[in-house]
Amino acid sequence: MSDSVGLRERKKAATRAALSAAANRLAIEHGVDHVTVEAIAAAADVSPRTFHNYFSSREEAIVAGVVDWANALTDKLRDRPADEPIWDALLAVLLDSVDDRPEAKARWKAQSEMIMANPSVVASQLAALDGMRRRVAEVVAERTGTDPDRDLYPRLTGGSAAQALKAALDLWISGKTDRGIKELIVEAFELLRAGLPEPSQSR
Repeated sequence: MSDSVGLRERKKAATRAALSAAANRLAIEHGVDHVTVEAIAAAADVSPRTFHNYFSSREEAIVAGVVDWANALTDKLRDRPADEPIWDALLAVLLDSVDDRPEAKARWKAQSEMIMANPSVVASQLAALDGMRRRVAEVVAERTGTDPDRDLYPRLTGGSAAQALKAALDLWISGKTDRGIKELIVEAFELLRAGLPEPSQSR
């Protein structure tokens, strides 16, 4: 029984991933306004009805990859050694989850430009990122003995980590630095852990 359940879950995950990848690719290639649920379903070789079993809208499908990546990240965070300092654990899972290759940077850039050009997709992405912050806060609370519904620490930690990642990604894909995403994430975490000291004014 467990084997059959596991197989069904893997098939469902594969279908969801295929739909999300198709939605993202079509949105980048043709623009969100020219992408339909029917086109996404056809590209993933499923029916529009199957699409609606997984997503309520094309926008939700487009950003689903971010949601799934964030969910996998928090699962990895739960698997880190219990006695590992929380900021060390967060940094480790982030560095293990990002791709520093040029082709990955090109994909991030294309996706970011597509999202920013479409307010409806921006809203879906913001909702996805907020979900990521909540999930990270829950894991931080578990690891630190705090309560995400009552204490600031897990909320601040989750939000700060998510913002550090976003700031590093935004700078990386801007093309205005030749530094890699992992190097930028490490620096972002170092600055946070140091309390964001004001940069030196020396020139």
